[in-house]
Order: sequence, then C-alpha cells, then structure tokens
Amino acid sequence: MNAFSFYNPVKLIFGKGQIEQLQKEIPQYGNKVMVVYGGGSIKKNGLYDQVMDQLKAANLEVVELSGVEPNPRISTVRRGVELAKKENVDFLLAVGGGSVIDATKLMAVASKYDGDAWDFVSRKAVPKDGLPIGTVLTIAATGSEMNAGSVITNEETQEKYGWGSPFSFPKFSILDPTNTFSVPQDQTIYGIVDMMSHLFEQYFNNASNTPVQDEMIEGVLRTVIDTAPKLLRDLHSYEHRETIMFAGTMALNNFLQMGYNGDWASHNIEHAISAVYDIPHAGGLAIVFPNWMRHNLKVDPERFARMAVYVFGVEPEGKTIEETANEGIDRLRAFWSSIGAPETLADYKIDDTKIEEMVEKAMVYGEFGNFTKLNAEDVRSILKASL
Repeated sequence: MNAFSFYNPVKLIFGKGQIEQLQKEIPQYGNKVMVVYGGGSIKKNGLYDQVMDQLKAANLEVVELSGVEPNPRISTVRRGVELAKKENVDFLLAVGGGSVIDATKLMAVASKYDGDAWDFVSRKAVPKDGLPIGTVLTIAATGSEMNAGSVITNEETQEKYGWGSPFSFPKFSILDPTNTFSVPQDQTIYGIVDMMSHLFEQYFNNASNTPVQDEMIEGVLRTVIDTAPKLLRDLHSYEHRETIMFAGTMALNNFLQMGYNGDWASHNIEHAISAVYDIPHAGGLAIVFPNWMRHNLKVDPERFARMAVYVFGVEPEGKTIEETANEGIDRLRAFWSSIGAPETLADYKIDDTKIEEMVEKAMVYGEFGNFTKLNAEDVRSILKASL
C-alpha cells in the first residue's frame, strides 16, 4: 500500500434516542445555532420538534434556514451565509441527509470568508476557517456525516463540483436509525446505490498489498447486498435500517481508503449529468457505474474478477478472467435493477442531445480518475453506453 496519514475528527453518536446529546454537544461551541434543513419532511415525522425541544432545553438561541434542495444549490448556500453572518451565529446544525449536510459545510466556511461561497467549489479560494457544524442524519446514503466532502450545484452555470476542507468536518454527527423510518422506498434505494458506489470507487485503485482494505470493502458490500432487499420489504425494520445506516457512514469516512486513492471518475461523470439534467445523484451513478466498469475492464481484469468472486459469488472455475469479470458486472447491474434502480439515461428521458455539453463539464479540469485516466473520448463512450 502507499504511505498515508489519516485524520477524521468527527465524533459519531450512534443509536436510538441519541438526539438528547444535542444538549451536551452544542453548548461547547456557543449559544446561537442556525438549524439547516430541507423541504419540511422533518416536521412531518416529528424530528423537527425533537430537535427544537433539545435546543430549548439547552437554552440555545435558534435561527432557521429551510429549503435545501436534493442537489444543493449555491443560491441556497448564499442565502444561508447571509443569514449566518447577519445573525452572528456560533454553530450550524444540519438536520437532514447528504444534501443538507453538504450545503451546511459550505455555509460554514463561507461564513468566515469575505468573498463568494462558489470560490471554494470552483477552486478559486481555499478555506482558512469555518463555523463549527453538527449533523442529525435522516437518510443513509452519502456518508457526508463523517467526512469533509461536499458537492454543490451552480444552477445558473449548470456546474456541479465536489470540494472539501479540514474546516468542513462536522464536530459531531448523531445517527439514530429510527430517523430513517420515514424515508420512502425510492430514496432508500438511492441511498443503497450511493453507498455501494462509494465502496466501488475506493475498491478500484492501483495500490499493491491492500488485503485488509479489500476484505473490509468486500465485507461491507456483501452486507449491503444481503440487507437491502430485506429492508425494502420492511422499511420500518430497526435492524435493517441500523445496518444500512452504519454501512453508509463506513463507506465514505475514509477508514476504508487508507493506503491508496480511490478512483471517483464515475462520480465526476454523474456530476456532469445531474448538473445539466438535475436528476438524483445515485440514480445517475446506477446508470453510469456498470458502464464505467465495462469500459475499464481491460485496465485490470483481475481486479474486476476478484470483485465478481468475493462480492457477487461468481464461480470462476472453467471461465477466463475476463468472463468472470464480466459476469460480476452483469450481477451488479442485475442487483441494482432488482431493487428498482434505473438502468439507462432514457429512464430519465435523457437522450444524446447534450452529450457534448456533459463531456465538456466533466472535463473542465482535464483528464481525471485514479484507477485509470479518462479523456473526453472515454467520457463520451461511457455516456453513449449509458443512453
């Protein structure tokens, strides 16, 4: 494996009833809190009232920002920054899923910056400070609750990029599986695809001697594959919600990426798609990732064959490495289809009209990917295979 240093300062608070920890955690950072949330589902399921009761019990002053979108927009972030500065808040609390958390991370660093928040996303500036943030997670998917990463969309320019900073790590994250009971089936499916994609992005790397990491990723993937159908048959199962919630966090808190760099090319391609068409991020990944795999199988057939055998249980006897690898990709596609994930861009009524625009957006920083570098022709080929 490669030399590495590891840092993750997030305090993970996991389990039923842990919302009570808000009274203990937030006062360490100040007395005025801005609560950030999305379209109002937390009011319907009662979580909003639980959060406010805890903040009131801690004698905290509260400011609210609602309306964060599924693909969080820079205009909403700017609105949050303006409010945070105006109210001179001490702490930001994200109550929601990855989109709410991602937006809150950018609000946090931009609230300590005199320029525009988009400067950090577009790499024109690097954060030097940030307000402290915490999260109360409501959707198992992105892993944003325990990392520094964030993805933001500029709806005016149709750009969507990821960014991150040491100042965007949450101070703490509260994960209570019961808060995911109200997540509908389609969003539960998207969360499963998203966390599996994160695991695959890390699995495909060029480092040598990574047996510990390989086994851990394969084990989490097998667990998700085993649990997902059970959860989708019983969305109120605490046991299955608990397993999937923990898997989503472990999939992207960098514990499984020590000693190598993951690839992330499929994410980059998907960001270009959803920047133009505003489709669900995980829906795009479900479409793109198997085609990325097929396109790059030749880079390291043995790696894909290992995935086939150790994740999907493909029997390699009597087959070539390439045949085994292809069967593994087929089984991934079949599994995602079996749980209701989309298969093609046509499922979102997307045709080839804007392929070149998507290629251009994906290539804005030049060739990308760590398992193998993709150029414009590679991206064009993967997008066409995804139609």
